[in-house]
Amino acid sequence: MAVFDVEKIRNVAFVGHAAAGKTTLGEAILHRAGLTTRLGNVEDGSSHLDYDDESKERKHSVDSSLFHLEHDGHLINAIVAPGMPDYGGLAISALPAVETAVIVVSALGGVGVNTRRMEHLAKEYGLARMIVISRIDAENVQLAEVLRSVRESFGNECHPINLPTNGGQGVIDCLANDSGKADVLDVGECHTALIDAIVETDDTLMEQFMETGSVPPDKLGPAIGKAVASGHLVPVVFVCARHDVGVKELLDALVWYAPSPVVGKQRTLIVGEGEAAKETPIEPKAAGDFVAQVFKITTDPKSNIKYSVARVHSGTLTIDGQVFVAGDRRGQRPGHMLKLHGADHAEIDCASAGDLAAFAKLDFKIGDVLFSKAGEGRIPRPKIPTPMFALAIEPKARGDVEKISGAMHRYAEEDPCFEYQREQDTNELVMRGLGDQHLTVIRSKMKRYFKLEVDTKPPKIPYRETIASSVKYVKYRHKKQTGGAGQFAEVAIDLEPNERGKGYEFIDKIFGGVIDQAFRPSVDKGVQSQMKKGVIAGFPVVDVKVSLVDGKTHPVDSKDIAFQIAGRQVFKEAFAQCKPILLEPVVIMEVTVPTDFMGDITRDIAGKRGQILGQDMLPGNQVCVRAQVPLAEVATYASQLKSVTGGQGSYMMELSHYDIVPPNVQQQIVAQYKTKDVEEE
Repeated sequence: MAVFDVEKIRNVAFVGHAAAGKTTLGEAILHRAGLTTRLGNVEDGSSHLDYDDESKERKHSVDSSLFHLEHDGHLINAIVAPGMPDYGGLAISALPAVETAVIVVSALGGVGVNTRRMEHLAKEYGLARMIVISRIDAENVQLAEVLRSVRESFGNECHPINLPTNGGQGVIDCLANDSGKADVLDVGECHTALIDAIVETDDTLMEQFMETGSVPPDKLGPAIGKAVASGHLVPVVFVCARHDVGVKELLDALVWYAPSPVVGKQRTLIVGEGEAAKETPIEPKAAGDFVAQVFKITTDPKSNIKYSVARVHSGTLTIDGQVFVAGDRRGQRPGHMLKLHGADHAEIDCASAGDLAAFAKLDFKIGDVLFSKAGEGRIPRPKIPTPMFALAIEPKARGDVEKISGAMHRYAEEDPCFEYQREQDTNELVMRGLGDQHLTVIRSKMKRYFKLEVDTKPPKIPYRETIASSVKYVKYRHKKQTGGAGQFAEVAIDLEPNERGKGYEFIDKIFGGVIDQAFRPSVDKGVQSQMKKGVIAGFPVVDVKVSLVDGKTHPVDSKDIAFQIAGRQVFKEAFAQCKPILLEPVVIMEVTVPTDFMGDITRDIAGKRGQILGQDMLPGNQVCVRAQVPLAEVATYASQLKSVTGGQGSYMMELSHYDIVPPNVQQQIVAQYKTKDVEEE
């Protein structure tokens, strides 16, 4: 494959809501470019881009896919991102690899929740944006209304660069034509508005336009990329992918309007943290130092080969060179570098500035910055949502625990919004994602590729136990005589609350030798052992001070285990006398819904012991409700929100703090624990 100059490269990501037609558009582009002999179809499983079994079975993308083509002397690298909010981490991870986010809006479905989210993230990250309105030939579509909604959602900088004609069977170029017939809007008015938006970013062109009233299209070329890169112009393109309407024009638009790596968002390398951090712009040129960033990890299910896909920001790397991850002085030899194209892989000799390249069998992670020699630094990426939808999992077959860990490790590498860990507080293996559908796909992959079947259940809420008052001189004697060596220990403690967040303190106030020095740490060890198990409801105890004030030792029967037992028991007795309370995790939520559902959402949150913190009106008749809610009330909020809004809502939540559980709720939790405790006995 030929190496292209940086100015001749266009990197784009097709993003938007589910069912907007992103994959179908990608298939149409491949077919139009002559790279496929037939038009792939998502519905019948013949798609070249949705090539994995999960996507074929579900008939929607569950992962991002890549393809590339040459058009008009330019290299176009494209990433087709999944549209469901549950796979948001994979879609967001595509943004650091490109200069342009191509936001696909279905003329049938309009601007969806995830469309708004991805457009906002792309804009916030500094990417150029282009809007593609798809399915323009569908029956009963109101294209004028769709365009009005696009402008209302994304701003008046959205200007059509072509318009549909003949009932959606063709398009007319608004830049090349100052008049003509169109199904919607006026070609002349769109032509004038488009020229205005372009020349406003170039003083020379602006003067010429003001003097003559027009600018030749060939002189607009350099200014177009600048206008789009700055966000002053967001081109709007109309297509019908299934009938090859507007597809060539879209390719032309990617060459003309999408900025190159030279003109588009410029990345910076940041070394250090805080005020000491040093930012260095990365020059996108092939002759510079090699700098790249990994944005995708994928594993071939047949060969189990791991591929790390990176965006090269500067320099050139050959297969006989070395790659260093930032902060690691050990180099790795590329061996094989490839261009991914759907399910196919083509080997390349080098990876050059502006291009996308995959490394086989190397140990990289998403976000890693790569150098050709040992170096330091990070390249900022868009914020990734915190996965809060959780399920506890257990293997159906004994002996599968290690295999489960291996499978989840792979998926955590591939998806930045999938996490798993063994919870110390509850001893449960918990996996977290962005929603029920997200974790359903993970379980399906585990079964399909690892032959693993698991049972799932909602995880236990990680409550904490603590106290609200103090007690003095609580004494406990442990005495055991069984015919042989006996056990004896007597201890007395004071117990009081510690400051919230200060944790546990053990204070030795013994004077003299009433308890031998060797046995005092045993009391501490016993207390901490009981704290891990909890006292009233089986949850860890936090934020308490224990003072060892008195006790007795037997010259023969006292030993370490006896004082550990005494420490556990005296702590339980003292804890019960100090007004025990439960603490629960509280999360901050941001719920985005159409304004019609605002009342339903605020009432629902109030019914969940939540507190509304504020409301922000968003473009496109949307509202963002910010609230503080106990995690126990919203552990399954994904399905609840989907039910309330008919799938039109989205939410994010992050842990805020721990707060006291109301007495009536605490009584229920403690009663459940006691019932379980009795059953186990």
